[in-house]
Amino acid sequence: MSKTVGLDKPDQFSLAPDPSRWKALAFIALAQLMVVLDATIVNIALPSAQHALHISDANKQWVITAYALAFGGLLLFGGRIADLWGRKRTFVVGLLGFAAASALGGAATGEAMLLGSRALQGAFGALLAPAALSLLAVMFTDAKERAKAFGIYGAIAGGGGAVGLILGGFLTEYLNWRWTFFVNIPFAIVAAVGAYLVIREPAGTRNRSPLDVPGVILSTTGLVALVYGFTRAESAGWSDALTISMFIASAVLLATFVAVESKVRHPLLPLRVITNRNRGGVYLSLGLAIIAMFGLFLFLTYYLQVVQGFSPVKTGFAFLPMIAGMITGSTQIGARLMTRVPPRLLMGPGFLTAAVGMLLLTQLDIHTSYAGVILPAQILLGLGMGTAFMPAMSLATIGVEPRDAGVASAMVNTSQQVGGAIGTALLNTIAASATTAYVTGHMALGATNPELLKLQAMVHGFTAAIWWAVGILAAAAVIAVTLINTGRPGGSPVAGSGTGEDAEDEVRIPVIAH
Repeated sequence: MSKTVGLDKPDQFSLAPDPSRWKALAFIALAQLMVVLDATIVNIALPSAQHALHISDANKQWVITAYALAFGGLLLFGGRIADLWGRKRTFVVGLLGFAAASALGGAATGEAMLLGSRALQGAFGALLAPAALSLLAVMFTDAKERAKAFGIYGAIAGGGGAVGLILGGFLTEYLNWRWTFFVNIPFAIVAAVGAYLVIREPAGTRNRSPLDVPGVILSTTGLVALVYGFTRAESAGWSDALTISMFIASAVLLATFVAVESKVRHPLLPLRVITNRNRGGVYLSLGLAIIAMFGLFLFLTYYLQVVQGFSPVKTGFAFLPMIAGMITGSTQIGARLMTRVPPRLLMGPGFLTAAVGMLLLTQLDIHTSYAGVILPAQILLGLGMGTAFMPAMSLATIGVEPRDAGVASAMVNTSQQVGGAIGTALLNTIAASATTAYVTGHMALGATNPELLKLQAMVHGFTAAIWWAVGILAAAAVIAVTLINTGRPGGSPVAGSGTGEDAEDEVRIPVIAH
């Protein structure tokens, strides 16, 4: 038996399911939708906000970067706070803080106020996101119910970004950019009040051991340096001195963090959480898949608006088939099969199906038919990612000790945030290089229509980057199939239900007992 120093007494657990758990899921899902759509809703409003507040072109990226740095850098700390302070309390405080930060952003009178509000949104998001996922992990302990709950959560996590594009388009086009911030307030208040009244966090799941302050400092600074390094690479280039310095600093800080965590008595991130083969495979494959998906959102949004001339609202609706595919893949395929087949046989084929959808998008040109290419590509992408996300979200938290549920959940969000930062920088750089090469080559051949050449070069750059995204999704599929070695589902209890130790031995995970 592992030590449970600082953990509430295991015998306090109630194995009877919480009768209000499905109501709780509704409010947790609402909060998750708010956080995920906020990552894209501001993108559409950014040009309007930049003009209204006189933000320079050099500083406009900080509206996105400030959020990403605070969110990505503080996630592990937020997960540990949830374990220590209580997931329900952390969740509610995170929601109310997010609402206040959103109000500040909507009322911004200048650049500093807007950037500060975005950083605050990221910080409170880092509190509520891991608390939300870990609440599901400790509230849904039956394998079939867990599959349904994570199916709903996975669909929202995957499709929320596209919802953000639709909502952002409507708000920006028919109201103004400030409503992309104000819209969070009713979401947050409803979710916070509902969570406070409905959620009953299982007893005995807190980790009351002392906070690992060196771990907090090292992980936060290391992750901030990593995310900023990739963000800066996008604008300043990979050979920029500060970009390289950020990567070196990140490597040193995170390596020191791992060394510290292996020595301290009460680590911020117990290494057992990430060294477990199955969870490690989930974090790695999920991070890679997010790299590819960020490329899709970025390039397809620009393609539809700039090349095809879609309005912001029409662009948002153009992403609906992918949302439908994600919901179907997550709730109808992933959730129904998760308790019947090994997770790797859902994740591997799911990522490959998404790769086929991405492969279709390499055929884009300036006159590509939406119905003939983009629509089927989105359906395949949605079905594949929805099918893969659902078991990934569940497997990342199944089998962890209850006291580690918060940091295990935070690692899921961290892999997504870092993957998003890498995807945006890496694929943008590839696209920009291919675009420049295309223009140079065709100018030398005597191109006579500069506007047509500009559009053709842009699409060529997109497709060059999308080819990389295809390869990245294929790599995610290979990692999922080879690293995740869980077997057939069975009836062993979920470790998160208070029945035992961390799943160093895979037979403690309900979907894998032999």
